[in-house]
Amino acid sequence: MKKVSHILHRKGYHVTNVPPSTTVINALHLMADQNIGSVAVMEGGNFLGIMTERDYSRKVVLKGRSSTHTTVGEIMTADFPFVTQNDTVEFCMELMSDRNLRYLPVMDGKKLSGIISINDIVKETILTHEETISHLHSYIHS
Repeated sequence: MKKVSHILHRKGYHVTNVPPSTTVINALHLMADQNIGSVAVMEGGNFLGIMTERDYSRKVVLKGRSSTHTTVGEIMTADFPFVTQNDTVEFCMELMSDRNLRYLPVMDGKKLSGIISINDIVKETILTHEETISHLHSYIHS
């Protein structure tokens, strides 16, 4: 069974983060520049939450708030469940599906070691299936 550590080894451990005082518009520019859908919100090395595109659309756009005056700290989601590198891809898939999440913080104790997305889960699942097919193909032809 593949684990979260496999995903992080493949995609890397870098997490784009901003302090909670960052304006939403600045965070959105950063997200657009890096082609990502979320940023970790950190202060003093401590993980506080995640601001996602969903947070922006629901907590700024739909409420008529200003992206230039609203801070990331005001709209971030702070109650994400977290996973560890030892958790399985299947566990993450269930958790994300049950809680309707697109992102999960990966924690090592109190330290953020990565963020995985539903796209990462799908990619890892596809790679696992491709490996299985390759092994079966080799077995049949040998």
